[in-house]
Amino acid sequence: MTWLIVALVLVVAAAGLLRWRRPAWYWLTFGVALAALRVLVRYGSVMDACGLTVPAPRWRLALARMTNRPVPGPRAPRILRFRVTRTGLVLRLKLRPGQDAFDVAASCDRLRHSFAMYGVTSRELRSGVVELRMTGYDVLKRVQMPAVVDTRPMRVPVALREDGAVHYRDYRAVPHALTLGATESGKSVYQRNLVAALASQHVALVGIDCKQGVELFPLARRFSALADDPDTAAELLDALVSHMEDVYQLIRAEQRITADVPDAEIAADIWDLPEHLRPVPIVVLVDEVAELALFATKEEEKRRDRIITALARLAQLGRAAGIYLEICGQRFGSELGKGITMLRAQLTGRTAHRVNDESSANMALGGIAPDAVLAAIQIPTDTPGVAITGDSTGGWARIRAPHTSLRQAVNICNRHADLAPDLPALAPFRPALSTLTAVPAPAVESAPAAA
Repeated sequence: MTWLIVALVLVVAAAGLLRWRRPAWYWLTFGVALAALRVLVRYGSVMDACGLTVPAPRWRLALARMTNRPVPGPRAPRILRFRVTRTGLVLRLKLRPGQDAFDVAASCDRLRHSFAMYGVTSRELRSGVVELRMTGYDVLKRVQMPAVVDTRPMRVPVALREDGAVHYRDYRAVPHALTLGATESGKSVYQRNLVAALASQHVALVGIDCKQGVELFPLARRFSALADDPDTAAELLDALVSHMEDVYQLIRAEQRITADVPDAEIAADIWDLPEHLRPVPIVVLVDEVAELALFATKEEEKRRDRIITALARLAQLGRAAGIYLEICGQRFGSELGKGITMLRAQLTGRTAHRVNDESSANMALGGIAPDAVLAAIQIPTDTPGVAITGDSTGGWARIRAPHTSLRQAVNICNRHADLAPDLPALAPFRPALSTLTAVPAPAVESAPAAA
């Protein structure tokens, strides 16, 4: 008996230590069994308390009266599927007649408390079917991406959602995106994860980094073109516009619109072309868009208008030509000048890291998901990398990218340097990979030595 008590104490101590230091391990060893038992036992009463039940149908009430049986109680949504994941539980529910998916979404916070889970989110899969995703611990505190992810061409994993699912950047579904964030908010790490994920894909990377290239030039071996100042950026964007026009001429030449050609074989973008004729897709990464829009002289104003016009043309017309924009910045408002709001309207994907004021969050999310603005301004300063992502559908989610150091991203880009395609239109902007010469440190006055 003594040994049984000692073993029980050791198990409880081990569970407490794991829950404190390694919540993911605690969930897989102890938490999943306790949570599954708690959800299944409390399910009916919790749904009734949360107002997610409906009265029994009249035919059952009549049958109970005719057979002198107890009156049937209210019915909760039927569980179609119960699945355990590495971060929580997934319940697929069949709603009863008269119930709505909005009722389940509005009760997520009450379900979280009732089932003693860390978080509960819901989404409607189809008419009458709702999926509840419950997380057993804070998956965004220490992000661990799953070992196996669903990677496809032009679709890469970049972050983890608060419900434990992987957040993908799908360029064919969402061609252009805007990423906002204050200094030290994790915006650069998010961009670094994106480049590292795209490095192994058959895609050309084009970078515009007006901070003298300190963010993107270490990854230069995987880039097909780079610009580190506004003048070079203007020329690079003009070259991309010319390349886009050439691609459209290729698509027109290959459309073959005749009566005997099936509709499925008529080309309207590069993905409809035969693989041997298909141009390589291009992802354009702009590190700080404000540096391209600010000006102080008349000449700089002309250059600025040229840059914004080229970006707007690429955002409006580039998708079919396989050119995708990934624009980052601290602010993206109308104070940057004419054409900015038109460009912002073309950027479907929105990601907002921690911002300094509510107006900055409104620039990213106010027009598509107003309730996400409050979540964006509540991101604490001690959690860099946490962001709110949304798109034109109005849905949004809290995500966090895994921390990837610059050295890790450089190693990945160097490993896949042979995949960087040579595009004739962008050849003048190909980054030089010669050995860098040492730059002398700036002279500073030193304090006199103590006597």
